[in-house]
Amino acid sequence: MSGTKKTQEKVHNKKSELHNTKLKDIEIHQDYSDDDENWDDIDDMTIKSILAICTIIFLFLSSGLIYIAWNNWWNDELIGPGTFLTSRQENYEKLTNFHEIELNGDGVIVCIVDSGIDLTHPDLSDIKLEGWKDFVNSRTDIYDDQGHGTMMAGIMVAKGGLTGLATEVKLLIAKALSIDGTGTDQDVSDAINWCVSNNADIISLSLGGAPGVLPSLLGGDAVENSVEEAIDLGIFVVAAAGNDGEEENDDDVNSPCSVEDVICVGGVGIEGDIWSGSSKGSNNFQLIPPKLSRQDPDKKPELVAPAESVPVLISTNSGSNEPSQNTYGTASGTSAATVYASSALALMLQANPDLSRNGTEGGSLETIEQVKQWIKESVLPKNNQEEHDDYYGYGILQVDSLINRAT
Repeated sequence: MSGTKKTQEKVHNKKSELHNTKLKDIEIHQDYSDDDENWDDIDDMTIKSILAICTIIFLFLSSGLIYIAWNNWWNDELIGPGTFLTSRQENYEKLTNFHEIELNGDGVIVCIVDSGIDLTHPDLSDIKLEGWKDFVNSRTDIYDDQGHGTMMAGIMVAKGGLTGLATEVKLLIAKALSIDGTGTDQDVSDAINWCVSNNADIISLSLGGAPGVLPSLLGGDAVENSVEEAIDLGIFVVAAAGNDGEEENDDDVNSPCSVEDVICVGGVGIEGDIWSGSSKGSNNFQLIPPKLSRQDPDKKPELVAPAESVPVLISTNSGSNEPSQNTYGTASGTSAATVYASSALALMLQANPDLSRNGTEGGSLETIEQVKQWIKESVLPKNNQEEHDDYYGYGILQVDSLINRAT
């Protein structure tokens, strides 16, 4: 019995040893399990750290994007022209097909006779004038104490919030309009002569649309004589039809737009319909005041272009030396339409320099008459229009068609 016990005891001991071994195995296994749990803890911490870092980076980038978006909105909507003005400019460019053209007027000399130019406006700060002359106050510094000239120049050469139609022209500025927007015949005439002597290819006269200019130009023999002399040299003269279309006494376009070979420009709105203020041409014979009937392609106005709420630069320094602000607005009048037509001619002359005053095909009245015929053929008439209209001219400016005929 005792042996059996012993044997049993040994067996028990072995079982115990085996059990202990298993426990050790379990303990060892448990030790490994503990190590795995530690590694799991480290992995979780690492993942959490990575997630935390990614979250911080995401928030940082998001805040940066939000700042950029806000900053762009601030610049575009509050400091810049805003989406209303930029989209309106795009629509006007589509109406006249400027958006189809990659030319910029490079090498063409354009002379704008107006109230001056404010080069402190941010959109004009990079502009280098080809020449400047003040016929009102004889100042040598470049300025605009009325603001109208800055609006007109910006339509052509602005580089910033708004982009001009012919940004690389060589620009001459002749100040002939005073702080109240008026100008004498002599000052305007002298300004035109100065443009001629400084080799202008195009003279842009947004005078009929400038407030207060009309009375000083009604007897504008000196102005008309200067215009005719310029045209005889093959210089394109573009002028505003006027802004008295709603008045009962609107009996004809303004002077010098009424001169036979001047390119006279009326105005339309954003949908291409006639702007209500655009002056009417009187093209039939009349006895009082004496007037001969006009013939194609010289009936007035010859064409129409954007004139209603046109996006423009606003000068805020009133001719002082203080920098102008990023200010934009809209202007209505055939003055703006004039600059559209002048810009189109600048692109045409860039495409075919031979038509310029010093070109092999230019320098004469015949060149002006040929281009006026192309204008008549290239414009877009209104619906059901078959001949010249005393308000609508031959149609809306189409710069691409004009260039195609000239090249």
